[in-house]
Amino acid sequence: MSEQSPATPAQPPGAMAPSPITLNLQFTKDLSFEVPGAPQIFLNLREAPKIDIALDVQARRLQEGQENFEVTLQIRCEAKLPGDTPAFIAELVYCGIFTLTGIAPEMMEPVLLVECPRLLFPFARNILAEVTRDGGFPPVMLAPIDFVALWQNRRAQQQMAAAPAQGTA
Repeated sequence: MSEQSPATPAQPPGAMAPSPITLNLQFTKDLSFEVPGAPQIFLNLREAPKIDIALDVQARRLQEGQENFEVTLQIRCEAKLPGDTPAFIAELVYCGIFTLTGIAPEMMEPVLLVECPRLLFPFARNILAEVTRDGGFPPVMLAPIDFVALWQNRRAQQQMAAAPAQGTA
């Protein structure tokens, strides 16, 4: 005769344990594409523009005491022709609503700022490529992002900013 603990009910055969990260919903919160010099810019477009990318990740708990979070991936793409003439500006705010289950408190930040954006990135990348192509330019194909390095850089900056405050009496 086998014994089962009443605190841990047996899972049916073949049942999978719940995932610690559940992506409930993903959506475009804001999307902007502008070509300030149109239509003349297309007449002067002789070479590929220089493209600057800025990326930021934010996360916030949706309701206190709950395990649901909104993770926001913000991408700004600014293309310039020689002479710093703006070709286009694309801004995308892409979000996901995540449920985190059974994650240790010390792991919440890296999960929210590394793993969750990693799941959102391919979709945001596709939207940016399509909007730039539909805007009359070659599609901007973002290279994969190292979200671990991005998170580590953010933490280092926060620690440097906090260090002088700790040294004052």
